[in-house]
Amino acid sequence: MSWPQGPLDFPIACPLPLRDYPEIVMAHGAGGAMTLELIEKMILPVLTNDALAENHDGAVMDFRAKRLAFTTDSYVIHPLEFPGGNIGRLAVCGTVNDLAMCGARPQHLSLGLIIEEGLPTPTLWRIIQSIGQTCRAAQVQVVTGDTKVVDRGKGDGLFINMSGVGAVVSSRPISPKRIKVGDAVLLSGDIGRHGIAVLSAREGIGFETAVSTDCAPLHNIALALLEAGLDIHCMRDLTRGGLASALVELTMASGNGIDICEAAIPVSNGVRGACELLGLDPLYIANEGRFAIILPAAQASSALEILRRFPAAQQSCQIGEVVKRDGGLILETIVGSRRQLDLLSAEHLPRIC
Repeated sequence: MSWPQGPLDFPIACPLPLRDYPEIVMAHGAGGAMTLELIEKMILPVLTNDALAENHDGAVMDFRAKRLAFTTDSYVIHPLEFPGGNIGRLAVCGTVNDLAMCGARPQHLSLGLIIEEGLPTPTLWRIIQSIGQTCRAAQVQVVTGDTKVVDRGKGDGLFINMSGVGAVVSSRPISPKRIKVGDAVLLSGDIGRHGIAVLSAREGIGFETAVSTDCAPLHNIALALLEAGLDIHCMRDLTRGGLASALVELTMASGNGIDICEAAIPVSNGVRGACELLGLDPLYIANEGRFAIILPAAQASSALEILRRFPAAQQSCQIGEVVKRDGGLILETIVGSRRQLDLLSAEHLPRIC
């Protein structure tokens, strides 16, 4: 599935003004008439479905699957809008992708909005529209939610909490515990674009080559691998801390080592140039549309053939292998040296998701 990299393709003006309020005020979170107006005029028209229309304290859903996956996350990214996306699209993609990494087909989401008094209503409208657009593309529904408004200066615009449930379709467990010596390590595409896109918007930096976020749902790609009968041992989306942190965590959980090759890891010219300018390492930059796949080496070529059918994964490649070692991630550099990669002691780029 391809995603727009330019301006988002939905109206930027709310068609039904909230009593002509240009900004969110505390009364919008008080649970009275103005809260109802916010929900009925800005949220329900975009996200409406039978479960949400019940207007109940929760959603009752019929699951035919014997096993469910459940995830929850909070999104505090700054700024709220960045090249190629915003906090709304990020929340849906992040939740859907966490379920996909468990081998589940995402189905239902909850949406918790914590809005700061003074947030411009056109900004909130763009974000709600983005949530709706991304849900439709990912074939998921927001079935329950909550809205709160906090005092001006206490919420940094908007925070989102989102939870999701999905039906597990994998017949085998997908877990770091299943990682085995000799497994291939695959990467679904180029790295670092989300972090650099957010940084450029936050700091007002104009790089020579514009960089847009890679934020996108990954479940169709992950499910295609599973539906092909491949014995996926583990999948991990490469969010905070980037590729390096995700793989280090997998070595710690599995008790095996992983060796990767720097020359095999795709990095766009825009990301590489920005990292060189700012002294950042692309291996540690956040992604929101990339994941690592670990599976038997004999199935690597079949997996890559499937991955490359998707526009978001056309740069998929094998970047390394699992080796017999007591943990540790080793990078073979472009010049042929070897160095160990560790977890960062602090966030490389804070407030990135």
